[in-house]
Amino acid sequence: MYPELSIDQFLERLASSAPEPGGGAAAALVGALAAALVGMVASLTVGKEKFAAVEDEMRRVRDDAAALRARLLEAIDRDAEAFRRVVDAYRLPRETDAQRAARREATRAALREAARVPAEVVALCGQVAALSRVAAERGNPQVLSDAAVAAVLAEAAAASAALNVRINLVGAGDAAADGPWAAVAAQLAALAATRAQVVQEAYARIG
Repeated sequence: MYPELSIDQFLERLASSAPEPGGGAAAALVGALAAALVGMVASLTVGKEKFAAVEDEMRRVRDDAAALRARLLEAIDRDAEAFRRVVDAYRLPRETDAQRAARREATRAALREAARVPAEVVALCGQVAALSRVAAERGNPQVLSDAAVAAVLAEAAAASAALNVRINLVGAGDAAADGPWAAVAAQLAALAATRAQVVQEAYARIG
């Protein structure tokens, strides 16, 4: 649904009072942009004689980036759908004790599911960042800055998605130190280190 909209249409919907898409969908989109940039760097490396030594590697980077871009685009709709289920759970009747108990359990389950999608986005963005490092180090130096931008966007997308993981886990009553959040926090730290290295090296080489 949302990936088929024009950029302007998506932004109009995002800026509206509609309950979705929201921050999670925006994070997935930014991650897809990062993957697209990695693909661009690889595409501008493949087929050039002076980069023949890295031809096969850059083809793999290009293909992997395309696959990650597709998964991140899918996550836009999945995140929106997960949020719709949360809204539906909150709308369940709560007039009796039994209804309130059922609503509480349905809400917690929906929030846990809503945390799963952005957690996947964090992991996918970590893979994008890793590819951006390869693209920056081995790809066409004329588009080095684009590889670095990919790393910056991947970190921004992951950090944004992580906020949705946290708020949904807390809303579900799950402790922040539980496995899902601990894994996300570790991935964020690794991604931040990758981004810092890619950007630092890019500035050093750009001069």
